[in-house]
Amino acid sequence: MRLITCFSLLILSLSCAGPKNAAVKSNKLNGTWLPVTQEMGGVPLPKAFLENQKLIINDSAYTVIAESIDKGIVKYKDDKMDIYGKEGINKGKHFAAIYKYENGELTVCYNLAGDSYPETFATKDKPMYFLSVFKKEMIK
Repeated sequence: MRLITCFSLLILSLSCAGPKNAAVKSNKLNGTWLPVTQEMGGVPLPKAFLENQKLIINDSAYTVIAESIDKGIVKYKDDKMDIYGKEGINKGKHFAAIYKYENGELTVCYNLAGDSYPETFATKDKPMYFLSVFKKEMIK
């Protein structure tokens, strides 16, 4: 469960810095994101696990709020991201991920080993892969 929490914090870390096209993409990602579904190694995580999680993206900075708070930076290139933990449980760690933003949802598939980018958004039979689908929090 601690690994899942660490991964959630890592996954919730999104932000961007880089070329102009990445900056344009990051504007769409800026804001507070709430997880809708998550899975690790092909196994869905319980809905109760998602209830108190948030991913906050502000350009290249991210904050993940779950059982603890994790902060870092994200670098984007094409549909890939490199996530670097700077504070919290993932301090000093690097995660490689792919992402897509479609129909108001942000889908991120992380390789928690950080040694390569996932090729697809599938996690089945890949215990170090974590998938999270987010919806942007609506301001009331």
